[in-house]
Amino acid sequence: MRREAQILLATMLLMVSAVCAAFEVREFPVPKGSHPHDIAPAADGGVWYTAQHQAALGHLDPNTGKTRHIPLGKNSAPHGVIVGPDGAPWVTDSGLNAIVRVDPKTDKVETFPLPKGAPNVNLNTATFDKHGVLWFTGQVGYYGRFDPKTNKIEVYEAPRGRGPYGICTAPDGRVYYASLAGSHIARIDTTSGMVTVIEPPTPQQGARRVWADSQSRIWVSEWLSGQVSMYDPKTKQWREWKAPGDSPQVYAVYVDNKDIVWLSDFGANAMLRFDPRTEQFTVIPSKSRNARVRQMLGRPGEVWLPESGADKLVVIRE
Repeated sequence: MRREAQILLATMLLMVSAVCAAFEVREFPVPKGSHPHDIAPAADGGVWYTAQHQAALGHLDPNTGKTRHIPLGKNSAPHGVIVGPDGAPWVTDSGLNAIVRVDPKTDKVETFPLPKGAPNVNLNTATFDKHGVLWFTGQVGYYGRFDPKTNKIEVYEAPRGRGPYGICTAPDGRVYYASLAGSHIARIDTTSGMVTVIEPPTPQQGARRVWADSQSRIWVSEWLSGQVSMYDPKTKQWREWKAPGDSPQVYAVYVDNKDIVWLSDFGANAMLRFDPRTEQFTVIPSKSRNARVRQMLGRPGEVWLPESGADKLVVIRE
């Protein structure tokens, strides 16, 4: 039995080595205690990240490995970051209960608080629609929009209360969010602000984040079921795939420019690459213990991810 175990271990190590050889994986340490939560490739070739535990927005220069932190203000707890049509990073800050814009050239910080009287919605993630309006989610049961042209912010109660989490804009212009506590996804009418709830086939699946592919199909990471699912708005049909391993916990989802689906799996401490054409998963183990990749974004040929548990940013290149 000992000999068989040695052979099995050697085989597994060879398989991991072969997988790693198929990808270029590079790590970049960020200041200790940053707890990088979300990430967004910058217009200058660098990468923005939310340093959630240091009340700052971080910037990494991949060419030098150097980072800089831009303080966002007292009580800041930045969650999401995306790059807007203006080339600037926009942050959803749950500590400030505000949308924050940082000028990429001057590092000037502009803060846009939610309307007076609005509750602390626990701001999560944002996306820009085709008209340049920013839509955001609040986990305690809200979603909303901010128009940079007028600086007007509107906040709406989610139809089923707590849960709005990940959000994305599809190529067809539609905006969708995932409700973690509500175990559903929802489509926002960007004109009226009204929401249509769309139920995944697996109940209590814990839909956490959403991303659209080139055909405007919506991919969903299911935290509680350990699945990735896909909703096709044209047919209104769903498909589901169980992630490999004994206890998958699928957190983040991102679809690259080749329609490859990337997922982070807390259960396996690994990244998953899923090819919808072959319906095959490739497991890319993290080099760090408890990496805890909470969000991903990328450029053509690159997938960027923040390891919140290891204080690192990682890029995977094919």
